[in-house]
Amino acid sequence: MAIDAWLLEQHRQGKHPPTLRFYTWEPAAISLGYHQRRWPESWQNLTWLGQSVELVRRPSGGRAVLHQGDLTYAVVTSGLSERRLEAYQTVCQFLIEGWGQLGFKLDYGSAGRGYIHNPNCFGTATGADLILSDGSKLIGSAQLRRDHAILQHGSMRLDPDIKLHQQVFGMIALPSILQGFNQNYDGESNTLFSDVQNLVITALVQAACQCFQIELKTEPLSNHEWQAIQANSAQFSVL
Repeated sequence: MAIDAWLLEQHRQGKHPPTLRFYTWEPAAISLGYHQRRWPESWQNLTWLGQSVELVRRPSGGRAVLHQGDLTYAVVTSGLSERRLEAYQTVCQFLIEGWGQLGFKLDYGSAGRGYIHNPNCFGTATGADLILSDGSKLIGSAQLRRDHAILQHGSMRLDPDIKLHQQVFGMIALPSILQGFNQNYDGESNTLFSDVQNLVITALVQAACQCFQIELKTEPLSNHEWQAIQANSAQFSVL
């Protein structure tokens, strides 16, 4: 979260170009929407695979997201429509195209304002979210504006752990999509999960280049940039 927020601020100040990044979470974590003030007390004491499940706050809005078995994307850019839904749809172009290349047709969700009463981001799908043909939510996204600059980031459901999801939200997790890549998947292959992550990233990078007519350049953060990010990371912790 601290990296996403830093990239947005740097872009707002004209110090950093538009950015596309992908990342996973280690250990597992629950991210809360910026304005989310209520959550179960039990979330403070969750563990998974012998590690505490971290509780963090996003700079963007929305509801809680369990980051385990997912892949997160973040886009920082500018020059988009001031209408929020239009801006969402502009960014989501590459997600729809990329997943389409992998054989997954995505459409927008249609939940009304009632979604705000559901603490689980993946429990409903709004017009800013992307769903599969069976109506299940694959990608939940949130957006933050700072002047002309926009951060849009979101979680892409790949292979959620059923027991952990049940423990967190009290409901059965949406199914793994790994079977869509391998019909023989038995839920035990870490190699397949890693391979699918790489396939998804490759497809989405290609789609972003095509949709936005850009050429992406891989650039790691410098030590100085890491220090600046870490100096502001405490604001995203939930005590």
